[in-house]
Amino acid sequence: MREISFEVYEDQLLREKYYKYTHPSGLDIYVFPKKLSSTYAVIGTHYGSIDNSFRIKGEKNITTVPDGIAHFLEHKLFANEDGSDAFEHFSAIGADANAYTSFNKTAYLFSCTDNFEEALGELIDFVSHPYFTEESVERERGIIAQEIKMYDDSPAEVCYYGMLEGLYKKHSVKRNICGSCRSISKITPELLYECYRVFYEPSNMALVVCGDLDAREVVAIADAHLPSKESGVEIVRISENDLESAAVATPRVEKRMKVSKPIFNIGIKDIDIPSDPIERLRKDAAMSILNEMLFARAGELYSELFEGGLVSPEMSYCYTINPSFAFNSIAGEADDPKAVLKRIREYLTEKAEKGLSHEDFERGKRVMYAEFVKEFDSTEEIANNMLSFIFDGADIFRYAEIISEVSFEEVKALFSRSFKEEFFTMSVVRPLDSEA
Repeated sequence: MREISFEVYEDQLLREKYYKYTHPSGLDIYVFPKKLSSTYAVIGTHYGSIDNSFRIKGEKNITTVPDGIAHFLEHKLFANEDGSDAFEHFSAIGADANAYTSFNKTAYLFSCTDNFEEALGELIDFVSHPYFTEESVERERGIIAQEIKMYDDSPAEVCYYGMLEGLYKKHSVKRNICGSCRSISKITPELLYECYRVFYEPSNMALVVCGDLDAREVVAIADAHLPSKESGVEIVRISENDLESAAVATPRVEKRMKVSKPIFNIGIKDIDIPSDPIERLRKDAAMSILNEMLFARAGELYSELFEGGLVSPEMSYCYTINPSFAFNSIAGEADDPKAVLKRIREYLTEKAEKGLSHEDFERGKRVMYAEFVKEFDSTEEIANNMLSFIFDGADIFRYAEIISEVSFEEVKALFSRSFKEEFFTMSVVRPLDSEA
């Protein structure tokens, strides 16, 4: 086995560490030793549904591709040239494989208890060898069209994307990750190969493995399945955040579907996105603490809404931040979504007048830290979280430090500028026979 030099990242407080190695192909390999019963591996490319316009560094021409092509490519990579399916190969060796496409990444993964070496080789091989024909693309188009129609029939999905449509005027995050039946009709084998060539360059990808493993053994397996040098392709992504104003596209989006009770998704737009990854991570931590202070089930707002019969118990909240978009969302079920939005905005005004509670701040920090630490009990959570941090240019261990560093003054300043009237939109899906 050749000599390998690893970067070692360690957190004394968490008592965890991982190893990083940059392969000659350009692929960054991360190994997180964890003595748990299952091993989890994920290889991802920093390429998602929002990456529809790009150019190669050194070239002038900008390429724009149809919506849904990243997700289409995810589907097609599982098909091998010999007619077999990668899922079948994983199943035959007792590994459970899957894949997903998000706004900013595509990931291919498996978990297993045995046959790790064979499973990892299979993972790298099928992701590294695309094979598309006119016939196979046309066949897949029909499968994905059915998937799109399924999402179009899902009230929760319709409500969520309605919120994004309300928030954004231009940004492609407002469009479904799968694309539309119309957009996928324009996808060809040539376009798939071009997107693969650009975005599946190993230097734009990362492999994360978590389990009871030796880092050198993981690299040795990767060596047998990866190219020996980089291709040198560099991507210039066309950012769409500059096209957005602070104000939402529209304050209200309503649709009617087969639901027994109205569902809602309140979106709060945020275009103040730090360009530095660490500052972005810090804002994520501060906003997450602030959300816990304002909207947690242990808080006064949720208690008032629930006990007053305004919302069902499942009301949820989340902050999402990416280099090119960010927003808060609050989702739930209510007989009168307008009344819920009205009360939330009144509550935020009251908080602005009275001031935030330092006790709530300390509780929020404890909750956020506890939730973060809990995720280290799962190989799946560790690997997928690491992949997200990697593609955002950050270190997973740094997040724990940042949570502890966030100050009450910082959160108060964030609160003062984050909930202005023009930042709000509400998406509602009402029953077909509703009179509202």
